[in-house]
This record gives sequence, C-alpha cells and structure tokens, in this order.
Amino acid sequence: MLPTLRASMPLLARSYTTKAKRVVLNQDKSKIKDYNPKISNTHDQRVYVWGFQETGALGLQTNIKKSQERYTEMVHHPTRLQFSTNNEVTDVTAGYGFTAYAVQRSDGETLFGCGLNTDSQLGYQVKKVKSNSPAQDPANLDVIIYPTAIQLPREHGETAEDMQVRSMSAGRAHLVVVTRNGHVFTLGNNSYGQCGRSIIEEERYSKSAIIHRISQVDICGPDDEIVSVECGQDHTMFLTKLGRVYTCGWGADGQTGQGNYHSAGQITLIEGDIKKERIVSLSCSSDCVLALNEHGDCFGWGNSEYGQLDNDPEHAQTQINVPRALTLTKEIGRIRQVASGGSFCMALNDQGLVYTWGYGILGFGPFVEQTSKPQHLLPPLFGRNDFSNATTVVSIGCGVFHMGAINSDGDLFMWGKNRFGHLGLGHKKDQFFPFKTALNGKVTKVAYGVDHTIALCKPYF
Repeated sequence: MLPTLRASMPLLARSYTTKAKRVVLNQDKSKIKDYNPKISNTHDQRVYVWGFQETGALGLQTNIKKSQERYTEMVHHPTRLQFSTNNEVTDVTAGYGFTAYAVQRSDGETLFGCGLNTDSQLGYQVKKVKSNSPAQDPANLDVIIYPTAIQLPREHGETAEDMQVRSMSAGRAHLVVVTRNGHVFTLGNNSYGQCGRSIIEEERYSKSAIIHRISQVDICGPDDEIVSVECGQDHTMFLTKLGRVYTCGWGADGQTGQGNYHSAGQITLIEGDIKKERIVSLSCSSDCVLALNEHGDCFGWGNSEYGQLDNDPEHAQTQINVPRALTLTKEIGRIRQVASGGSFCMALNDQGLVYTWGYGILGFGPFVEQTSKPQHLLPPLFGRNDFSNATTVVSIGCGVFHMGAINSDGDLFMWGKNRFGHLGLGHKKDQFFPFKTALNGKVTKVAYGVDHTIALCKPYF
C-alpha cells in the first residue's frame, strides 16, 4: 500500500519570487562584524622568565608581601614578564641572583635591573618614603623585586641615544655595561679588580654609590672600539672591533689570561696564541674561557680541571694562564659559536651540530658524565624529523650547571642541573637530554643565570 500511496501524492515544490531571491542573496554588509585580533603590545621583543624567584631576579612581583609567600620561591614554567609589555627591551643579562635589562624608553632611561643588590651591582637604590612618614636616612635596597632604573652618570651633553646599551654582561656580584658612545660603566663588587679599577682593601660595597666610568679610548686606544663585554664569575673581558681581548679581575685559575695567577684591577691586553688572531666572540660563565676567531678556530684559557682545554692528556695542566689554541676541537670543523660552563664546554659548527665535552650533564643520558673529546648530540634531539628535516641549531649557551640551544624554528631546548627549576620544564629534576621548553614565541636570545633563566622572544604573528 505504501508505494501506491506515495505515487498518488502531489509533488511539493518551494518557489521563490524574484524579490524574495534578492533578499536572500543580498546581505546587509553593515551587520557583518570586522574581526581585529587583540594585540597585547606592539613591542618587538617579549621577555619570559623562570627559575629561582626569592632573590627577585625574575622581577615578577610588585608586592613585598606576595614575594615572601612560599609559592613564589620558584617559577617552574616560562612566565611572561609584565615589565616587557610596557617597555621595549633590547637586551638582557643574568648574574648570580640578579638581572639587568637594556631598554628604549621615551623618558631616556636605558638600563633597568632587579634581584640581589647586596654589592650595589644594580646601583644605589633607595627605598621610596611616603611624604607623611618621619624623615629617615636613605638605605640602599639589598633586594629589588621589580625592574628599577639604574642611573648611569652622564656627562654634559650626553643624550639618551648616546647612553643606549651596546653590550652588557653580569658576573657573580658585578655588572659591566658598554654604551653606544663608547663608554664602559662598572658596578658592584671589585674585590678582585673585576670592575676595572684599583682594589681597595676592606671596601664596603653594600651601600656604595660608586659607578665607575671608563672611556674605551683608555682601554683600547683611539683606533679601536669595544664591541662586547663578557663577565666570568669574578673577572671581566672586553672584545674590540679589531679582535683584541682585554681583561681584568680574579686570575687564580688563569682566567684573565695575563700570564699569571694574580688578581688585576688594571685592564690589560692579553696575547698568547691569540696575539695575531682576530677574535670574534668570547664565552665564560665561571672561570674557564673559550674564544673564537674569524676562521672558526677555538682558543681557551683558565680552569681546566676536567680536561676542558687539554691538548695533551699525558701532560695536562689544570690551570692555563695564557690563551692557547685548542687542538681537541679541530675535528669539529669550522666552529660558529662556543659556550663555556662551570666544568664543561659547548661548540656549534657551521653544519648546525652541537658538541659538548668536559664534566657534568652533557646531554648524552644519565650514564655519561665526562668526556675529554667533543662529542656531538644527534640533530633529532633539537627538533629535526621527517616533517622538518631542515631544522638545525643556530645558537647555543650555558650557565654554570646547565646548557641550552635554539633551533632555526625559534625553539629552545635545555638540559643539565635543575635544582631551582631554571630549565623551565615544570619540575626540579635534572634533565639528561635536550628537552624543549614551552615558550609562546620565537626565542632570539637567552640569558643563563646560575639559578634563573631569561629569554627574549619575538611573537609568532
């Protein structure tokens, strides 16, 4: 019956008039919403911080009471710094429990810092007193929990453009800044001459307002200029445009390269095997120094207790006080970048391969603690796979106990000791292989502190 009934039913058809069709097809454009994505800030760089928080080095807290609560002791995941959303951060360096930021601002301030200030490494910072409070003698703040301006002394006629930071670096308790107009400013502890001035016996640094100013002409002469500065634990090195290296500070392990093991407040040109070389980069996070010339050859001096600088294992020296050409890196090929930690070294060659050697967590797993020859880490550990076979490492760096590498996609991989959560992996366990750190941006530079990490990133969009 059903087929017969269906056949007898008339066909229903929906018809539209010409006017009705016009109404359906033509939309009211005034009712279509335009979508504009919300942009949090227009600055080129974003700053992410993680690691030990109680020193104030991360600069995340704006309230003293909150900074003293237990849950802020460590930040295990990369966290965006509010300061960078309001300021154009151009460079960053991490010392032992403190951080310095180079910025561009309309008010002319060019340098900010936060964290430990026990040796005035962040300048003389006075606590603001309310107008209705009784008058008190100003006291230098030992801890700064949020980035605060560091007032570099200016001479008459110097502009904010002149005082922009060209290069800066931080040691254990000192900070060195090179400005665009070629002046060097040193702050903090000078017990070993690391600030490039005479050592004063029993000098007090905790309430010091001294910011030592040096013209680059007094260091390298009128025909050269300082292009970068690199601080070790308690010594300082200056690299010039002509590839010369000048040093000062603690030399007990030969890290100043001056041919002795003494401390020196006088900034001195060093020679040795780099005398006729044009050095293009320096690296030192503690007391072992690596240098690279324009041809990709590696040189080293300083502490070599774990064979970092051994050319001859049978007659190895544990302290080397003059720059030496390294033969153990010859098989790596042309080296693009070097990094030196507390007891290990890193190198990146022109093929994008990462090599590590020395003693510590080298990236080869929990059973490899020491190797006297550079060994390379496999490219898949840094993001190379069948879907991204062109990915390679473009930059390396390290702190005293941990290492990091940035690949061509802007991803950061870290490994090593992780007692303070400074690997940014969400825990405090040591990491024995390179592991990707979750960052919401393309990483351009990383500052490796002894217990905290700072990353400069560009937004994806």
